[in-house]
Formats: sequence, C-alpha cells, structure tokens
Amino acid sequence: MTEPSNISQLSAQDAQFLYIQSATNLTHVMAVYIYDPSTTPGGKVRFKDIIEHMRKRMDVSPMFKRKLYRLPLDIDHPYWVEDEHFDLEAHISHGRLPEPGDWRQFCIHVARHHSKPLDMTRPLWDMYVVEGLDNIPGYAKGSYAILTRIHHSTIDGVSGAHFFAAISDKDVEGTPAIPLPEGKSAANALPTISEILSRAVNSTITSPVKLTQALLKFTPALLSTAQKSLQGGDEKTETGVPQTRFNGPVTPNKMFDAVTFDLDELKKMRLKVSDATINDVVLAICSGALRHYLTKHKELPKESLVAVAPVNARSRSGDEANPGNNISAMTIKIWSNIADPVERLAAIKDTTRETKAAKSGLSARIMTDLTKHIPGVTMAGVARILTDERFAPKMSNLMVSNVPGPQIQLYMNGAKLTHQYGLAPLAHGMGLFIATPSYNGTISFSIISDRKMMPDVEFFRECLQRAFDELRDATPSVEAGRTKKPAAVSKKPETPKDGSVMYRRVTKKPRATASKANGENKPKVK
Repeated sequence: MTEPSNISQLSAQDAQFLYIQSATNLTHVMAVYIYDPSTTPGGKVRFKDIIEHMRKRMDVSPMFKRKLYRLPLDIDHPYWVEDEHFDLEAHISHGRLPEPGDWRQFCIHVARHHSKPLDMTRPLWDMYVVEGLDNIPGYAKGSYAILTRIHHSTIDGVSGAHFFAAISDKDVEGTPAIPLPEGKSAANALPTISEILSRAVNSTITSPVKLTQALLKFTPALLSTAQKSLQGGDEKTETGVPQTRFNGPVTPNKMFDAVTFDLDELKKMRLKVSDATINDVVLAICSGALRHYLTKHKELPKESLVAVAPVNARSRSGDEANPGNNISAMTIKIWSNIADPVERLAAIKDTTRETKAAKSGLSARIMTDLTKHIPGVTMAGVARILTDERFAPKMSNLMVSNVPGPQIQLYMNGAKLTHQYGLAPLAHGMGLFIATPSYNGTISFSIISDRKMMPDVEFFRECLQRAFDELRDATPSVEAGRTKKPAAVSKKPETPKDGSVMYRRVTKKPRATASKANGENKPKVK
C-alpha cells in the first residue's frame, strides 16, 4: 500500500542556511568516521558492502531522497520534494590517499573535500569512502574513513547525531544501534501553485506579528543589557569583540586538523573548579590554545576573545529524530587574557552560568531566534547583505560546538568505529570553528579554519594539546576550587529593584586576574 504524500516546507531557521551560502561560504557540515575492519568475519569491508548497508537504511530519515524546490525570487521558504531520479550510488564515492598515507595527507584530503560544494539539484548529502590510512598513528592497519556531508538546512548537531546512530550498529552482527522506524516515510509532494501562493501570503501577513511578539520576549533582557552598559561601562558587557586574524573575509580554501582526548580526563579537570561542566572545560582548553597561538604570533588582544556556542532548543526527548534545525546560540567571553588555566576555567564557569541564567549573549541569540519570524523574501535579501564580506557583523572571534555523542562502541558492516571528527561552516568575520564531538569515552577537538587565516593549523593543534596538558596538571587554588554556597547557584540572577542584572562574580575576579595577565608577553606555564 502506498503511503500518503505530504507537503514539507523548510522552517525559517533551515532556510537561512541556504540564503547565506555563497562560493566562499558553503553551509554544509561534514562528519568523519574511522573504521577498523579487523572485527568483520573476513577482516575486510568492500565498497559495495557500504552501499548495500546504506540501501537498507534509506528509510531512517526522509532527508535521503528529498531535494529542494526553491521559489522564484525566494518569495517564500523552499519546499522539500521527492527526487524522482534518486540514485543511491550517485551519492557515495570512493578514493584513496596517495602514498605514504599519513596524517598530514589525510587532513589535506578532508579539508579539500569539505571545501567543495554539494550538488544542490540532488538530495543534500553524500558519502566519500577513503582508504589508504595505514601510516596514521593510532589507526589500525586497513582502516578506512567515511566522510559524510549534509547541508546544514537539512540537519543540526542533535538531529545529525541521531541520524548517525540510525545508520550504525551496536554489534558486529548488524543490530541497529537505535530502533528503526517502521514502514516507509511519506513522500514529500510538490505543492500546487495555489498552496504556494496561499502560504507565501500568510507568511508575509503573520510574520510582522510574530516578529513583534519575539521582540517583546527579548525586551527585558535588552533593557537590562543597556542598563548594565550605562552603569558599569563596556567592561561589564559581553558585546565587545576584539579584532583578530579570524575576523576577516574567508576564502573557499579550508584547513582541518584534530586531536583526541580521553573524556575521563576532562571529567577530572572540571572537578578543579566547583560546579564546572564539561562544556566549561572544553571552552577553557580552546581559550588556552588560542592564548598560546596568538601569543606566538604576537597578536593576543588585551581583551578576552568571544566565542559563539550553539544551544540545543529541542524541548522534548525524541524530537532529535526530526531532521532540520532547532538551535539557538549564546556569546561567551572565554577569558583568553587570563594566564592561569584553573582561574581561566573558574571565570568561564561563572560567565557561562550567568549567561544562561540572564539570557545574555544577545547578539547571537537574537539573530538565531528572531529570524524564525522574518518572511522568506526579506530574510533572503538581508542574509545576502549580512554575509557579504563588506557588511558581515563581528559577533565573535570563533564558534565552539560541543554535541555529546554515543558513549558505546558502534559498528558498520561489522567494522569497529574507532575515531570521529566534525567539520562545520565558517563565515565572513568568523573564520575559526572548533567542533568537539564525543564518542565512546573520547572527545575530539576538530579544527576548521581558513588557509589564509590559519596556514599553520598543525601548530594550533599543538596549542590545544598544550592547553589540555596545562589544565590537567594544574593545581587548583583555594579561591578557584572552593565550594560555593548553595544559595549562589541559582537559575535566576539577582535582580535589584531597578531591573538591572548584576554580574558581581563575573566581573570582580576575572578583571583583577586579567589585568595582571595582560602585562605578560607569554602565558604562564606550570
């Protein structure tokens, strides 16, 4: 029996990743998975085995067989329609590293593939199987990689993790890692002209109302931020973003490198500061690495660098199975001007807690939340202006994304998954992205940057290792490691009668420490 057809239109958040794409700013994400085939019965996985495995899992997500249907002049957001000419083998290709097949060649190969655009006339995903990884330390002989690219309009970090789990197995026998959907998903039908016009008119009429409601939701936080700025000056706000080499226009040529750590080591590090989280430790390591890197190049700003961190906005369990985007974002000072690694972690912990509680970091949050209510034709035009290198806003110095992954051993075709990395888009004015996917007791820091901005990406990888070692070996001070009183941990910031939000702990200690660190030509190494 044929499943009934349905109409599926991209949400505003999904569509914005289409509108901002350009020749130098591609907006797809890429996951890199390394497999050891020694666990298979024959000790080898053939290319056609991978194709057949994917053929059996085509129904785990509707994204596999649907393509875009864009409207003239982008009068409304595009629709998903079934690709009547879908050919699985057109989406999966095969290659091999040149001799000697070492880590540097692999990173170059990954970066070049990530730098190529997807075919926008087909379903927005592809897979590239890469063999010849025999001279990479830590990889088993015979290992191969699968590079999976998916356009960001189709998927976000949470739904992407679910998608990967759905095509993976939890044992060598091929038992699916998560329950698979029953039956085939309904095909996405081409909307009629009347349906398109009706939706476009309705969107244009209702969007101003929804936009006003969204602005009203942000008004208290906007007023609070303005009051803090007037009362305490720029030092107390999170709007100041120092100029760095990463805040220029990006080119089509990307760089990639990565380093993997034991997740248990990060769990131990967070205990050095009361109430710190794994996310705080990730930011502290990234901050320390940037401090080392920019100090080496004599470019470390006196002010703290600012990172954008995506925030999962899915409200309930199970929603991750739905493809598409449901994310917000917040801007965070990462206190790169503090030399001591534990004090830096303590400052980051205070800042992230206050940022979440006060809903600050408004520049990124407003951009991601308010765009949900802008009509398609307006959003498309504004997006193209804002992503032009002449007008791109400087919201942050980098983006750091930490999406927890499965903490069990996974397989595909009987081959054991041993390593996992992630790559994401860059943007004009933000030419550094650090993705930190975790898997089976490990966490990988994946570096994505522009060749002109970071030609020495391998040195930045060394800086990440150095920052990790420093925080791991650091001894907590009494001040940084003391246990806070329970009353200090509140979901809501203390609010005086005038409505302004106070940031006593965020501004007091980091300011004093930062001023001391600013006078140093190089970071303190313990």
